[in-house]
Amino acid sequence: MGAKTAKKVDLERLAAALADFPFAYLVTVDDGYHAHTVTVEPVLRDARLDVGLIGGRTRKNLADHRDVTLLWPPSEAGGYSLIVDGRAEVTDAGDESVRLEVVPTRALLHREADSPSVARGCLHDCVVFSLPA
Repeated sequence: MGAKTAKKVDLERLAAALADFPFAYLVTVDDGYHAHTVTVEPVLRDARLDVGLIGGRTRKNLADHRDVTLLWPPSEAGGYSLIVDGRAEVTDAGDESVRLEVVPTRALLHREADSPSVARGCLHDCVVFSLPA
């Protein structure tokens, strides 16, 4: 069995989905892999999610762990959550402020399955935003 090749995120589908999600949670981890979560309002620009200014704890976590997750919760019970995994890129914004951009490496809509497939062991309904390999 060969190594898996990473697929590229379909940014057009991601952009279309973002219209339905007003805010997200940014999840980073510290050296002990304890999660730190903050509310953000990312905007997709030039294949990157512009998260905006970030605080000290998020910045400290990103110094050693640049992989992050953005989670947009569903707007209604039973709806899809939007989940984007990505690589953080931090830039100086002046006055000791730091901006965060995230380069998406995986994006999908996710919810619990509400279909007969649950009986076959599939507990989730996922729509992955990836381009054909």
